[in-house]
Amino acid sequence: MVELGSIATEQRNPNTMNIDTLSTLEMVKLINREDHCVAEAVSKVTGPIAAAIDVIADRLSKGGRLIYCGAGTSGRLGILDAVECPPTYSTDAEMVQALMAGGYPAVFQAVEGAEDSKALGVTDMERIHFSRSDVLVGIAASGRTPYVLGCMEYAKALDAATIAVTCCPGSVLDTFADIGIAPAPGPEVVTGSTRMKSGTAQKMVLNMLSTGTMIKLGKVYGNLMVDVKPSNEKLIRRCVTIVCTATQCTGDTATAALERCGYRPKTAIVMILCGVDAETAKAMLDRADGRIARVLAPPPAGMAGESL
Repeated sequence: MVELGSIATEQRNPNTMNIDTLSTLEMVKLINREDHCVAEAVSKVTGPIAAAIDVIADRLSKGGRLIYCGAGTSGRLGILDAVECPPTYSTDAEMVQALMAGGYPAVFQAVEGAEDSKALGVTDMERIHFSRSDVLVGIAASGRTPYVLGCMEYAKALDAATIAVTCCPGSVLDTFADIGIAPAPGPEVVTGSTRMKSGTAQKMVLNMLSTGTMIKLGKVYGNLMVDVKPSNEKLIRRCVTIVCTATQCTGDTATAALERCGYRPKTAIVMILCGVDAETAKAMLDRADGRIARVLAPPPAGMAGESL
């Protein structure tokens, strides 16, 4: 096992050696300056992020699942990304999942020894019936967490797609995965506190992975969240706003269309723009793989008048 002192995320930050002697405002400004390094670090790994999105979108479009796995902060970030997909994009709860070393209790407090067990990772992968059609994203700031490596080895044995999100380029996890995403934001403000810069970098990457995938799957029209699930009053109002914005219609028109299609913004938009009923709009979307832009695109030259 790699010695902790040699890992990039465990190095001391020369810029923050005296942070404990600063005024509160000076301390906050110093943390903020260090946080500026994060976006720059992520900008340098956009290539592998894009490649990962293409892989994930391909697997999900064929019925596979996106599975995150991690421990501690990394595991909680995976959970956060996974649980926000159903309300934001109306995905099935099974499509995007997260495994956490130590299970549910570890979300709220550390479970001693859980992250050190490869076997526990294998057990969790078996429990969700992980298969070759799925894609695994292993999240570990250090790139060395045994639980994540256990999950990764299980996925590799099935010849499933594997992606690593670390903050240590060249780490075991980074090089073991099919695609390694390893932004390097530099040493933490407080040595080894990877919930800070490393955690922010990982969150940015996960945001891109899930959002980019959902865009590729047709769940965004323009920059509108057209597959949002209206699970509360705020989201119901958002559905109306989205339909109004996409079609330039009145609130009453948007509401009427949404009521006729079960409050599915994507369907309501096609209903209004194409002047069709809910059933026809749904069929048009099905033929266009759920993409509004494809429904609205003019037919190729010589095919005018043919159905989509």
